[in-house]
Amino acid sequence: MLLDEVSWLGGYNPDFAGYFKEAWDRKFRKHPNLVFILCGSVSAWIAENILDSTGFVGRDSLDIELKELTPLQCQQMLGHAGERMSVREKIDLLSVTGGIPKYIEDVRPELSVDENVRRMCFMPRGILFREFDETFNGVFGRKSKTRGRILRMLMDGPRSAAELAVMDGKTPNGSYVRTLKDLRMAGYVAGDGGLNPCTGEPFREERFRVSDNYTRFYLHYIEPRRQMVEKDLFAFSSLEQLQGLEPMFGLQFENLVLNNLQTLFPLLGLDKSLVLSAAPYCQRATADRAGCQVDLLIQTQRMVMAVEIKRRREIGREVIDEVDGKVRKLKLGRGHSLRTALVYDGRLSPAVPADRYFDFLIPADSFFMPTAH
Repeated sequence: MLLDEVSWLGGYNPDFAGYFKEAWDRKFRKHPNLVFILCGSVSAWIAENILDSTGFVGRDSLDIELKELTPLQCQQMLGHAGERMSVREKIDLLSVTGGIPKYIEDVRPELSVDENVRRMCFMPRGILFREFDETFNGVFGRKSKTRGRILRMLMDGPRSAAELAVMDGKTPNGSYVRTLKDLRMAGYVAGDGGLNPCTGEPFREERFRVSDNYTRFYLHYIEPRRQMVEKDLFAFSSLEQLQGLEPMFGLQFENLVLNNLQTLFPLLGLDKSLVLSAAPYCQRATADRAGCQVDLLIQTQRMVMAVEIKRRREIGREVIDEVDGKVRKLKLGRGHSLRTALVYDGRLSPAVPADRYFDFLIPADSFFMPTAH
C-alpha cells in the first residue's frame, strides 16, 4: 500500500500522525504480507512526525531519501541526442536544472541549450519559471517566508547558523538550526562540516550553502525578471546575455562536483571506505597562520587532498600558482602527506599537465563516462 504526499494529509490535521499510529498498531501490522509505504516531498514533516517521533520507534523498516541524478544518469535520460551534446552544453544544462529527473525529462536535447533555457525558464508557462514558488510554498506552507529569507541570505556564499543570525540582526538560537535543517532535508541547502586537517577533530559549526542548482539560478536570474516575463517584455536570446553568468556558473559547477563525490572518488584513486572527510574547507586567519579557502578538502587516515574546482573557457598555468598559494597556507597534522587535484571544465593549457604539479587532472567529461562508476 502506497500513501503518497503524506505530509499534505498531516498538514490538514495535526493529529494525523497519531491516527496513523493507532491504525497501524491495531490493524495494518496484523497483515503479514502488507508493505505500507509512506511517501512525500516535505521530508522535514516526515522526519519530525514519523521518523523522529518516539511513537514510531522501531516501526519503520527502511528509510529512503531520493537524491538528484548523477550527470551520467542525466545523459542517459537524454538518449542518443544527449550523448552527441558537447560537455559544455551538458554542464550548462545541469547548471540550470540540477539533476532533477522531472526537469531533465522536460529538456529537448535536439534543441540548443539556449532554446531549452528560454522555453523552460523565461516563458510564462515554462516549467522552471513557475516551479520554485509552487514547490517551495508547497513544501514549507506558512513557514515559506522565513525559510525563503534564510535561503536568500545564503546566495552570496556559505554561512554558519550563527553568521546567519548576525546578518538577520537577531540573537543566534535554535530557530536558525531548525530552519537550516528543514532547508537541508528539502534539498535546497547542504551542510559542510568535515574534519580539521590539523587536529582531525570535527568542526564545531557547519557552514551551509545553496546546493540546488535550479534554486540558485531561479533566485539569481528568473525571479528578478518575473514581472517582465509575465508581461512578455523580456526577450531571452542566449545565456550570454545574463550578466555575471560565468562566475555564477563556476559556483554551479562546484555544486555539481560536490553533489557527485561518489563519482569523483574513483577518479582520484580513492575507495570511499577510506575517506574520513570530504567537504569545502575555510581556514580562518589567526595570529600564527594565514587564511585560505579550498574548494574541496578530502581526508583519509594518512593523506589530505586539496581539490580545486575550476570552470573557465581558458585555464592557464595561473591555476597552479593559485592552488600552490592555498596549500602552502594549509596547516596539517603530523604524518599527513598532501596531494593536489584539479577538476575542470574548459580548455586546459598544455602548460598545466606539462608542469606535473597536480597529482590528478579530472576533466568534466569524466562525470559522463560509465567507467567513472
